[in-house]
Amino acid sequence: MLTWFQIMRLGLVQMCLGAIVVLTTSTLNRLMVVELSLAAVLPGALVALHYGIQLSRPKWGFASDAGGQRTRWIIGGMAILAAGALLATVAILLFPVSFALGLTVSIAAYAMIGLGVGASGTSLLALLATTTAPQRRAAAATITWLMMIFGIAVTAGTVGAFLDPYTPALLLKVVTIVVTAATALTTLAVWGLERRLIKVTEPDATPFRQGLAEVWAERRARNFTLFVFLSMTAYFMQELILEPYAGLVFGFTPGQSTSLSGAQNGGTFVGMLAVGILATGFKIGGLRGWVVAGCIGSAASLAALAFIGPMGPGAPLVPAVVALGFFNGMFAVAAIGSMMALAGQGRDRREGTRMGLWGAAQAVAAGFGGLTGAALVDLGRTTLGDAQAFGSVFIFEAALFLTAALMAAKIMDRHRASASTLVPGE
Repeated sequence: MLTWFQIMRLGLVQMCLGAIVVLTTSTLNRLMVVELSLAAVLPGALVALHYGIQLSRPKWGFASDAGGQRTRWIIGGMAILAAGALLATVAILLFPVSFALGLTVSIAAYAMIGLGVGASGTSLLALLATTTAPQRRAAAATITWLMMIFGIAVTAGTVGAFLDPYTPALLLKVVTIVVTAATALTTLAVWGLERRLIKVTEPDATPFRQGLAEVWAERRARNFTLFVFLSMTAYFMQELILEPYAGLVFGFTPGQSTSLSGAQNGGTFVGMLAVGILATGFKIGGLRGWVVAGCIGSAASLAALAFIGPMGPGAPLVPAVVALGFFNGMFAVAAIGSMMALAGQGRDRREGTRMGLWGAAQAVAAGFGGLTGAALVDLGRTTLGDAQAFGSVFIFEAALFLTAALMAAKIMDRHRASASTLVPGE
């Protein structure tokens, strides 16, 4: 079983995943919408593409369920992700020269990003689920996700500082440094770890479709998949519009808006840490209460974002964004703890498949939510002012969070128990 130090090592991989992905979903997204004056739906469609590619997550998880296979998928996936992020940056430089060429390169790049995140992220979570002692799973999930949020926040803040004053050459240089460092750190973090913990076994002879059908037949896995989809749709809808909102409505520079993303993820980090300390250390509340509170708090923060829009520059945008991140983190850490605990329940040798199924649900929700948010903003801006267009989307997202809170109250156990009590019974 993993020691705490080994759990921290795997958390470094999550940190590297977050560090690369935040460049594509925040910095490159903002540059397309503001500096290149492209419709917000374009980066929304590209990010939706990379999430759509992640429908392959159950297949990656199923393939890695044979002992000794996960390390190669983790490292290989990270390398593909790094190459995709670098190619996406090159596409930003190509758009002013040729829109068609820039779009073509972007499509290839975001497809690579989806493949890399799917292969590396799913295999990492499956390795955690199969090598972490049951009593440590929730804590391990919290630690690794805190490290991911830390990577996102630090990368966004650091890159934001280095990008001012912005130049295309500087962008390419900064992204190259980030993806190279992330790939090297991932390799060092996982090298030799798996073979000391898991006996190498032959691949499962069960066909993939049959294995996936067996997991879907488990009521716990099926209900949790539906919850993940709804809640993550609400969670990701603001992802592609927050930085353009800061630039168009509040006059933020590229560096300032990237740093705003860092502030949001800093709030998420604090929210996750607070729940980990209060729920694990002081035994305050259960998963159901933290998830519901996080969803309601997120809804209130989004309403605040919509309210301050008409105030323009000088409005308290940063505190509202930090509050949104805090409550997002509160909700997410409880859901992640449930996911880790449930992955090991049900049929043997299906941990990777379950993690892949939930990862696919999250990816579809993220792509759908991000694209829908961007499309609604574009539609709203045709008839409304910028502040009103963005604000209406934030209000709609708040309503989704309230719906997710109601669903959590219905399907999650009422008692103050561990994540394994989620949706009792098969």
